[in-house]
Amino acid sequence: MDRYSEITDKLKREIVLLRGKGCVYKKCTFCDYHLDCLDDEEENFKLNKLVLDKITGKYGEVEIINSGSVFELGSPTLDYIKKICNEKGVHTVHFEAHYLYDDKIPALREEFKDFTLKMKLGLETFDYNLREGVYKKGIPVRDPEVISKNFDEANFLFGLDGQSLDTMQRDIELGLKYFERICINLMCDNSTTVKPNKGVIEEFMQKLYPKYKNDMCVDILVNNTDFGVGE
Repeated sequence: MDRYSEITDKLKREIVLLRGKGCVYKKCTFCDYHLDCLDDEEENFKLNKLVLDKITGKYGEVEIINSGSVFELGSPTLDYIKKICNEKGVHTVHFEAHYLYDDKIPALREEFKDFTLKMKLGLETFDYNLREGVYKKGIPVRDPEVISKNFDEANFLFGLDGQSLDTMQRDIELGLKYFERICINLMCDNSTTVKPNKGVIEEFMQKLYPKYKNDMCVDILVNNTDFGVGE
């Protein structure tokens, strides 16, 4: 499992994949990332410290992800993130969180007030029926402005049944309107019963990828390890 990497395209930053107690939601039909977890805060901190010690601060920005939300990392890890980022001169920290933690984000921003904090939401799509009826994402809000209130960035998932060129284009346009940055993830085969739709992926690659591949506010992960972390 690769847990440290550098993103040198577009927004340059270091990225670390940490381990927490696990996603408390675990209902997204397409996701098996939550399997990378351990319900032992001490052991998690030992691993996370080794990963965090690789941060150099060379870009001034660090993206910190785990198989869940930042709120599931534990206090020792969060405290060490602050310590190492201060020592290395990191000014901007990117975290991820599920929407169920929406009301906890203001307090996290206060806790990390010495840094510019960028929160990323796993939104997947603005299509409410698809997001909640099929993906089971657990975001009971339809209004994009309300959804984005406490978040700066968003992940989108493309390449599944029920999507089309029009729905993907709409997601991108709304994403760029309501968030500072978006990350498009193409569905990769995993252990869940949800499988990639090759036709949808081909349409994205032919029609939308060329249009947005050089957009500085759009990251596109054709493979889920394109950031250099994971397995």
